[in-house]
Amino acid sequence: MSAPHDPARTRWPERLPGHDRFDYRPITRRHDYAWPNGARLAVYLGFNIEHFAFGDGLGACIGPASPHPDVLNHGWREYGNRVGAWRCLQLFDQLGLPTGTLVNTALYDHCPELVQAFAARGDELIGHGHSNAERQGQLSEEEERALLQRCRDRIERESGQAPAGWLSPWISESRLTPDLLAETGYTYTLNWCHDDQPMRMRTRGGGRLWAVPYPQELNDIPMIVARQMDSRAFCDMVVDNFEEMLTQSQAQPLVMGLALHPYIVGQPYRLRHLREVLGHLARARDEGRVWFTTPGAIARHMEAVAADAPAGAFD
Repeated sequence: MSAPHDPARTRWPERLPGHDRFDYRPITRRHDYAWPNGARLAVYLGFNIEHFAFGDGLGACIGPASPHPDVLNHGWREYGNRVGAWRCLQLFDQLGLPTGTLVNTALYDHCPELVQAFAARGDELIGHGHSNAERQGQLSEEEERALLQRCRDRIERESGQAPAGWLSPWISESRLTPDLLAETGYTYTLNWCHDDQPMRMRTRGGGRLWAVPYPQELNDIPMIVARQMDSRAFCDMVVDNFEEMLTQSQAQPLVMGLALHPYIVGQPYRLRHLREVLGHLARARDEGRVWFTTPGAIARHMEAVAADAPAGAFD
C-alpha cells in the first residue's frame, strides 16, 4: 500500500515566472502629474487600417470561417478600406479629432491613398505590422527585428514620418519584442493593456520604451465581433467608460484609448451611433475637460514628466 499523500511535502515554486519589464505598483500609489493645460484625462482614438492576404492567413470573421479563399470574411474586412475608413475620416474631419492611425504597411501596395489621407491631415502613423494576416510572435529574433525595421523604414519613406509607436498584429509578441522595439527606434508600445497610466518598461539594452495603455474592452473587435454587442450598446459603453474615468481622474492622471476598425464601425448603422459618441467626446474637449491627443504625444509628455520627477517615480 502506498503512503498517504502529505501536502506539506509538496514543493511549489516560491515565485511564478514573470517578465521583469516593470514592477508591481497599485494605481493608488503613483507619482502625480498633469496632462497639458492641466487636464487629468488624456483621450485618444486608435484607428486601425489593415490589409489581409487573400486566400491565406488570419482575420476577424463576420461569419464562420471557410476554407481559403474565404470570400465572405475577406470581403467584409476589405469594406473597411474601400468605404468604412473614408466615412470615418469624414466624421473625424467634421469633429476636428486627431487619430493615432495604426498602419499595416501592405496598405502602401494595396491602397496607398488611404494611408496618405490620414497622413495629410496630420494624424500620427503607428506601426502595425505588414499584414494582419500574420502573427509577429511566431517569428525568430532576426525575422522580428527585420519586420520592425522594414515597417518603420517603409512608413517613413512613403509618408515622411518615422513611427514612434507599435501595435503588433493580434497583439502577438515574442519574449524579446520590447527589446527589439527599443533597438529599432520605437519609443512606445501599445501591446500592453495592464494599466490606465503609461508605464516605463525595462529593456535589455537600457533603451527607453513606454507602454501606453491600449484598450482591449473599449475596442470594437472584442466587444462587437467576439461578444456580439450591438452598436448602440457599444457606444453607450464608451460614454459610460469616459464619464467614469473623468471622475476617477480627479485623483490622478489617466489615459483612455478607444480602438476602432473601419470594417466594423464604418458600417452605416454603427457609424450613426459612433457619430453621437465622438460628438460627446469632442464637446468635452471643447469645454477643456480632457486632453484629446495621440499615443505618441502621450509618450512624449511622459518623457518630460519623468525627467522632472523624483528618482524611481516611474521605475
